[in-house]
Amino acid sequence: MPADPLPADPLPADAVPANPELQAVLFDMDGLLVDTEHAWGIAEIAVMTWLGHPHWSETEQGDMLGGPLSRVAAYMASVSGSDKPVDEIEAQLVQTMADLLAHGADHRPGAEALLDDLTANGVRVALVSSSPRNLVDAVLSSVGGEHFATTIAGDEVARTKPFPDPYLLACSRLGVDPARTVVLEDSPVGVAAAEAAGCLVVAVPFVVPIEPAYRRHVVSSLADLDTARLRALVAADATRS
Repeated sequence: MPADPLPADPLPADAVPANPELQAVLFDMDGLLVDTEHAWGIAEIAVMTWLGHPHWSETEQGDMLGGPLSRVAAYMASVSGSDKPVDEIEAQLVQTMADLLAHGADHRPGAEALLDDLTANGVRVALVSSSPRNLVDAVLSSVGGEHFATTIAGDEVARTKPFPDPYLLACSRLGVDPARTVVLEDSPVGVAAAEAAGCLVVAVPFVVPIEPAYRRHVVSSLADLDTARLRALVAADATRS
């Protein structure tokens, strides 16, 4: 997919409105910050096998990308024909994934460098995930959570992605304006949540494609981003507000 061009330099001072500053950057976790989508695929196949229906296609994995886990578990119950309760299937999925994450997780390309750059430039950063707290903490213990001013897990909000609640909560905790906040996402579900919250979105597709749209930019890797480029995006967006 061709990347959506990003401004290389900030706009001239006389073209920038009064409050164009980048106030915060919010990272999704699975598939964006860390490479866990392969592990999720393994966990999903394992759970489907446990349900007596060991079939899980790449299409199904893509359709379930971004959660919430209750939706994934309900779908598994439906296609497998299992009479196991959805909450039991969800618990089995979480435990299987926790066992896999015990072996560690790796940053996605460019993630660590971008976090370092944002921190060095004084930009506040948060992690916003649809995964439950125990999986978020497992990832943070593996890749280091010192960059994040706050972290939000999927089981800590009444409605998780694709609803805006997790991103609105992150903005509230940080005391920032969603319109001057950039969300980094890899899934359509996460993009929908960020856009519903009023945030500017930079999508980095991983498993399924995402198209550019109004207030939504698409890049091929986090390595394409740095603080200056994200600030330029927010400044350019402010001229249209």
